[in-house]
Amino acid sequence: MSAGSMNDDDGGHPRVLVANRSSIAGPLALDEEALAALARATLLAEGHGSVELSLSLVDEDEMAELHERYMQEPGPTDVLTFPLDEEDVDEGGVRMLGDVVIAPSVAARHNPLDPEAEMRLLVVHGVLHVLGYDHEQADERVEMWSRQERYSGVAIP
Repeated sequence: MSAGSMNDDDGGHPRVLVANRSSIAGPLALDEEALAALARATLLAEGHGSVELSLSLVDEDEMAELHERYMQEPGPTDVLTFPLDEEDVDEGGVRMLGDVVIAPSVAARHNPLDPEAEMRLLVVHGVLHVLGYDHEQADERVEMWSRQERYSGVAIP
C-alpha cells in the first residue's frame, strides 16, 4: 500500500496523484507509475496540460460503499469518477479535474486473462469521464470507445 505523487509537472504537464489503498496481490501486480503515466498521456492527448487528477486504487468494500453512496447501486463496481467543478484551481493555477477510483480486484474478475489490460482500460475510461465524455447514447459511446482504445490499446468487443 502506498500513496504518493507521481508527476512530470513543469507547468504544462498533468499531475496524477496515486493513492493505492487496495490489498491486491497475486497475478495482478499494480504498476502505479505506469498507470499514472497512462493517465497523464491521456490528459495530454486530450489537450489538458496544467491539471491535476487523483487516481485511487481501492478494495471492494470501499468501492461497494462508494457505489452505494453515490450511485445508489449495491455491490462494488470497477470504476467510479468524481469530476470537480472547472472552477477548482489551486494557488499555482493548476485546475483540479477530479478523482478516478478503481477496484483492481473487480477489474481482474472482468478480464482474468489480462487484468493489466483491464486496468489500463479503466484508467483511460475514468479519465475520459472526468473530462466530460459519456456513453449513454450510441454516438457518445462510439466516440468514447474509440478514444479508450486509442489511448489504452485495449479494444472492447
